Amino acid sequence: MTHYLQFLSHQLKGWPQQNYYLFFFSLGCQVMTLVNAPITWLTCLTFVGTTLGVLCVLAINAAKSVNGWLGVISAICFVVTGLAAKNYLSIFEQIAYVITLDIPVLLSASWNVNMAAKIRRFTGRSWVIAVSATLIIYLVSGWAIGTFTDDPRPWVDAISFAISLTAGVICFLRFNNQYVWWIASGLAQIVLWFISFRQGSATLAMFINSSIYLMNDVLAFTISPWYNAKERQRLIKQEAIYATEVAHVH
Repeated sequence: MTHYLQFLSHQLKGWPQQNYYLFFFSLGCQVMTLVNAPITWLTCLTFVGTTLGVLCVLAINAAKSVNGWLGVISAICFVVTGLAAKNYLSIFEQIAYVITLDIPVLLSASWNVNMAAKIRRFTGRSWVIAVSATLIIYLVSGWAIGTFTDDPRPWVDAISFAISLTAGVICFLRFNNQYVWWIASGLAQIVLWFISFRQGSATLAMFINSSIYLMNDVLAFTISPWYNAKERQRLIKQEAIYATEVAHVH
């Protein structure tokens, strides 16, 4: 257990500096949002979820597998927030993240070791499959949620769900093209939570959280090991040194 906790601690280190800057900027925004509104159990839960959620996406950006635990805990918070806002597909979106990304990451020993060395790119066939899957999920989920629930924004909810679900699967498969989907997802979620906030169904914190996610996704194209070859090589060397140190301890 001690070694596993040390591994998780290691996964929070060695990120690009910009990732840490973005986290503390996000934390400041969320604290201001929290204290400038009536503090309730929902706003506190949203604060915890958004803080851990930002850490999760920054961990993915840095190609660090600690996103598994961060994703599971933040997802629990977001499920409650989505339920309160009647954004039902945002609930399924979080469940889908846990099933397709967080739990597999926690269970897969190979995914957790030097992930930066395993990054891949789409082929033409991969593009067709991913885009087609997104469209199919959008149409099916939009129809289903509009037909069987009282979701006031079924098609806005559906586009966010479809893009995010596909992005989670692409991420677990280690394709850097996931960030095309993550940017689209960030834009869709900004629209969804802004509308929800304007209609009195959600706190401003979720809108701010989506905006931070979008900043992280744009940042990924510049400094993340998913796209930056120099940063990828630095991280691969760092993980190799860590693996050697662990082996000597054992």
